[in-house]
Amino acid sequence: MSSLTLNAEALYADLLRDIKPLLASYAAPPRLVGVASGGAWLAERLKADLGLSEPIGVLSSAMHRDDFARRGLAASGATQLPFDVNGVHLIVLDDVLYTGRTIRAVLNELFDYGRPASVKLAVLVDRGGRELPVQADLALARVTLPAAQSLQLARSASGQFSFEVQGA
Repeated sequence: MSSLTLNAEALYADLLRDIKPLLASYAAPPRLVGVASGGAWLAERLKADLGLSEPIGVLSSAMHRDDFARRGLAASGATQLPFDVNGVHLIVLDDVLYTGRTIRAVLNELFDYGRPASVKLAVLVDRGGRELPVQADLALARVTLPAAQSLQLARSASGQFSFEVQGA
């Protein structure tokens, strides 16, 4: 375990504050789509806290991973897009942006369903270490961790967020 301390609830509050102007900048509000699982949790909670009535989407990276041989099939959940993505503005939410490979995979998955008008990316934490040219439109914190460590969002039974750091 690492001594890194990130307050996931404070970062979520910042996300809630900062996403409101982004949502308001569109003629028709964009749809929220979370990356399974941490991003989906963020999308669910934002939907409730913002009082949005439209369903959220969930994107899985499992079928489009380019590192499948190394990582195996993740049990992160299936893609669920309960709306037509064609011509729609989307905000994709994820907990941590690192190499960019998960985002590349979920974008490939998304485009299997259609062609959105635009896609913005919002993450709680950008930890650098990019291997692909992927950048978040909104990142609430930036941290540096050794490559051997992983950082992910956790959710308690009561819905409270925290971060878990695993690895050497």
